Amino acid sequence: MADEVLTAREGAVLTITLNRPDVFNAFNRELHDALATALAEAADPEVRAVVITGAGRGFCSGQDLKEFQELSGTIRERLEETYHPNIRAIRALEKPVLAAVNGPAAGAGLSLACASDVRIASTNATFVPGFVGIGLVPDSGGTWFIHRLLGFARAFEWMISNRRWSADEALAHGLVSEVVAHERFEQRTTELAEWYAALPTRAVAGTKQLFEHAYTASLEEQLELEAELQQAATGSEDFREGVQAFLAKRLPAFRGR
Repeated sequence: MADEVLTAREGAVLTITLNRPDVFNAFNRELHDALATALAEAADPEVRAVVITGAGRGFCSGQDLKEFQELSGTIRERLEETYHPNIRAIRALEKPVLAAVNGPAAGAGLSLACASDVRIASTNATFVPGFVGIGLVPDSGGTWFIHRLLGFARAFEWMISNRRWSADEALAHGLVSEVVAHERFEQRTTELAEWYAALPTRAVAGTKQLFEHAYTASLEEQLELEAELQQAATGSEDFREGVQAFLAKRLPAFRGR
């Protein structure tokens, strides 16, 4: 894999690290390609939780504007060739994806974090919409994810104001679920990722699917999908283990099957 993205596997956890620290891990074509390769690796059934983070002092500062000025073709084509496949790949992963926001997240880097299932932030993290500040509209799914996290009115106001949020502000508004002192951030990320990896992975994937479906479904459609996925869940090894552990009054040992 290219050096622009690093992967490390510890047990059932795969950590994907954006690795252009000199430019706060800004996106260029090589990083997009390497991220696509890493996300394909993350689809391995033996991987039960995924962490996305950044090298150095930043999470991701968005598009590398130097490269942006040199791109050929239309922006529409570039988005569909680079950003869109990776956003779709993150959402398609049938396992929890944790964005460990270790530093600034801006523009498409903010969209990347919000495409993940859960976000935790270091006290060094900041969150900047970025796009309107240079005369662009949000892309990479930013409006889709952020209005669901914040609600329409707050999301719209924040995105057009281009105000920088601290980690604590992001927590107060519900953008992240936890803020951790920077010196403990790596340790806490590992703890949380291992906790997610120990869950019944197929049940987590089904829950993820249900929440996404709920945004546009009627109640009847949601009940139908719940019944379908519950039927599948009752045939899993983890369901049998969960019931046996409950009856034996012990902790379950889920295997993701």
